[in-house]
Formats: sequence, C-alpha cells, structure tokens
Amino acid sequence: MYVYGYLLMIDRILRRPEVQHVTGLGRSALYLAIQEGRFPRPVKLGPRSVGWRESDVKRWIDERTEAM
Repeated sequence: MYVYGYLLMIDRILRRPEVQHVTGLGRSALYLAIQEGRFPRPVKLGPRSVGWRESDVKRWIDERTEAM
C-alpha cells in the first residue's frame, strides 16, 4: 500500500495456529518460550484472544537462522 508516495508496511497479526506452523513449535513449547522470555509476547486482541505481530515472529526466526 502506498501513501503519499511511500510504501506503508502493514504488520499482519498471526493467530496461534499460524505461529505454530511457521515456527514449528507446539502449543506448550510456544507458551513456555514466552514465559521464559525466549519468544515475543502476543498482543491482546480481545477478552479471550491474542495474536503475534508478523514482524516479531519473523525477527525471532531470523535470529535463530543467523545463530546457525
């Protein structure tokens, strides 16, 4: 999307199943990593729903692949 000639990057919100799919983490491992500070915290979307910023998840994946 362009606004006044600039590319506007819109950060998608990923729900848990998609985060699990792209990271390869199971549900328990995902929440344990969050609790231990090894994975980005989700953003609250509503009273009973959360999601993760796509950029945060991508950064986490990039950090893992750079360390290899």
